[in-house]
Amino acid sequence: MLQGVHNNYDIDLFRALIHASEDATGVGSTATTAASHRIIADHLRASSFLIADGVLPSNEGRGYVLRRIMRRAMRHAHLLGAKDPLLHRLVGALVREMGEAYPELVRAQPLITETLQLEETRFLRTLSRGLTLLDEATGSLGAGDRLDGETAFRLYDTFGFPYDLTEDALKARGIGVDRAGFETAMERQKTEARASWAGSGEAATETVWFGLRERLGATEFLGYASASAMAAVTALVSGGAEVAKLGTGESGAVVVNQTPFYGESGGQVGDTGVITWTGGRFRVTDTQKRAGGLFVHVGVVEEGELTVDAEVVMTVDAVRRGAISSNHSATHLLHEALRQVLGTHVAQKGSQVSPDRLRFDFSHTKPVSEAEIAAIETMANAIVLQDSPVVTRLMGVDDAIASGAMALFGEKYGDEVRVVSMGTALEGEKAGKDYSVELCGGIHVGRTGEIGLVHVLQESAVASGVRRLEALTGHAARQYLAEQEKRLKDVAGALKVPVADVLDRVQALVEERRKLERDLAEARKKLAMGGGGGADEVQEISGIKFLGKIAEGVAPKELKGLVDEGKKRLGSGVVVMIGLAEDGKAAWSSA
Repeated sequence: MLQGVHNNYDIDLFRALIHASEDATGVGSTATTAASHRIIADHLRASSFLIADGVLPSNEGRGYVLRRIMRRAMRHAHLLGAKDPLLHRLVGALVREMGEAYPELVRAQPLITETLQLEETRFLRTLSRGLTLLDEATGSLGAGDRLDGETAFRLYDTFGFPYDLTEDALKARGIGVDRAGFETAMERQKTEARASWAGSGEAATETVWFGLRERLGATEFLGYASASAMAAVTALVSGGAEVAKLGTGESGAVVVNQTPFYGESGGQVGDTGVITWTGGRFRVTDTQKRAGGLFVHVGVVEEGELTVDAEVVMTVDAVRRGAISSNHSATHLLHEALRQVLGTHVAQKGSQVSPDRLRFDFSHTKPVSEAEIAAIETMANAIVLQDSPVVTRLMGVDDAIASGAMALFGEKYGDEVRVVSMGTALEGEKAGKDYSVELCGGIHVGRTGEIGLVHVLQESAVASGVRRLEALTGHAARQYLAEQEKRLKDVAGALKVPVADVLDRVQALVEERRKLERDLAEARKKLAMGGGGGADEVQEISGIKFLGKIAEGVAPKELKGLVDEGKKRLGSGVVVMIGLAEDGKAAWSSA
């Protein structure tokens, strides 16, 4: 209304994006192409905001919705004649139009650009493969015919070729698609998947947990303040059903009214320990959270008989929990270090915190260099050395986020949340302020110094746009580094050089080996080409000179050199060399 136009796509914002699409494709907006340009502009905007909010394309959940949005825009770019990835080239135009009002677009521009480019490159491969398969499946069909739904579903389910793309590809040839057959095949697959899930023992047991949760309510968690507590047994479960008692040697699950045991959630593994009562002991091997707040203690009765309503003492394995807490707190330090070193587009995509190591998944589109890993590790350890208190506050979720606490996109939070703060930032915009502030329900160390040491083991790819760090802390990190140092000293001893000279010595040995291999190859070549008689003789066959040679102990990579030598000797003709390697395998080369 303010701009005096009658169409949303005619306002300045969309006109700029549509002009960018026209320039990139070299195709103007006409009656037949205007819809494609509009879809590209609209879906580019939606995709970019989702990626900036931490969503990445995947095959499930919100990631699947994003992938469908992106691929619809990519399909229309293809319809406009684009042969190479296009959408990532339009991100700059979007940022120019909306970056001032939405600075998260500016911050995430590199991630948005790389994600769109990677996804469109994959989509174009899918498109090429799918069109080939579609041509094969419809070779015998003509105008007025229909592709059967089963084939259309197979293209979608097995090769990722979207149904609407199948329709569009066949429309130009006047061929339809059996939509009802496609939906029937889709529903059949869903029904089979549901039946498979419903028949599992785990699903049957889940029904028990929901019933207990409704009857007993949520378990009160005491573990933030204590590793030991009194409790009353409210339910026992074995074999997927409630039981009145568990005897010596019997496995099962114990539900109590209150517990210091942490139930696995948020990437942190469940606690282990013991439950004791007069004359009995239950070994807890795992603790799970079920049905939204029911803590389930899994294990076996080692002594005595445990009954419902028994008064028990719950004792967590404190040493194991200490290691878990160190690793969990370290994930927070690494998360912030990743954001400061790689950029604020980094967002947590998953984690696993166990007693022996930690694993942290994050959004980033390319490998993290050794120099970047070193900087991340140094920054995290600087906060460890501060030995500053780990502060936990209960706040309203809106107040927590307004105060700067990081929340995980897509996570569900209650009205009140725990905000965990660690360390003081030493540099950058946050200098002098809290280093790490996150919403978290896990258990942490009391002071950062308790972490002891953070050592990154490796960095790797997990999925499109998602990387993974694996690291050790505390005693495990020190033990690992001590073992590495011992190996280095053993190598230095074997090489008879000081530790400081190991690299130079190894490089010298490698170069020496290469020289010996070159000399050996040259000697073999001379030996193979030397002498006369038999297979060495130059023969003339139908007026063409021929030199053939069977050379023993010659590696396949050395045959080309032998052929070149033969060509020099022959001048003009045919040279064939067969090499018999030491492992008995044969290879040949000719010219």
